[in-house]
Amino acid sequence: MSDRVTIAVADGIADVRLSRPDKMNALDPAMFAGLAEAIERLGQMDAVRVAVLSGEGRAFCAGLDMAAMASGGSGTPLGERTHGAANLPQHVAWGWRMLPMPVIAAVHGVAFGGGLQIVSGADIRIAHPATRFSIRETHWGLVPDMAGVALWRTLARDDVLRELTYTAREFGGEEALRHGFVTRLAEEPLAEAMTLAREIAGRSPDAIRAAKRLYNTAADADASAVLQAESDEHLGLIRSPNQVEQVMAHMQKRQAVFRD
Repeated sequence: MSDRVTIAVADGIADVRLSRPDKMNALDPAMFAGLAEAIERLGQMDAVRVAVLSGEGRAFCAGLDMAAMASGGSGTPLGERTHGAANLPQHVAWGWRMLPMPVIAAVHGVAFGGGLQIVSGADIRIAHPATRFSIRETHWGLVPDMAGVALWRTLARDDVLRELTYTAREFGGEEALRHGFVTRLAEEPLAEAMTLAREIAGRSPDAIRAAKRLYNTAADADASAVLQAESDEHLGLIRSPNQVEQVMAHMQKRQAVFRD
């Protein structure tokens, strides 16, 4: 595993951390590689029911390490689709959305540029009120290119996105909450994320994964496709072992024991 990203798994929860604190977890080629590797590993971990994504040190992620990227880029041509519909930089944000299990981001310090785009790939985002955010790319004469545009269209209004992109201005936790970039604010985001992860991990993993597939479908599909997906997922769950166990646990007032 890359030294840029660590994964520790316990009780069905993967604690995933960006680990370059001396550089505020800025994105260099090694960080891109580490994030891609972490996403790949998590996708193969059937026993992981929830992933919690955070950054070590003073910040979640300060965005691109411009000096490192100037000398080497992300390591792959941007026009090359290396991960399905995405290139590598897009994958390290979009890939969290595509994982089978829910991903909760715990955000503090700063989430600039690529950092904000990575946060946006999470299903749920909990941030410290003092966190500073920015759609930073036009500050460098660029545009968001790490799947942010694809992710933000389900989070924030179009005019808000345009204003924040055109100006590259910083905004705080309260504004991020108001616009939809974060789900809620907390003084201890990582602790709140872990508490929420434990709650989700206590429910049927089959139902949780099916629910994530449904909401992923709803982001792009028309109403008829979403209605069909609801029926298909429901039929796949009803009377399955984990669904029966969920019902029995409620009836018997005990902790459910699920099969991963």
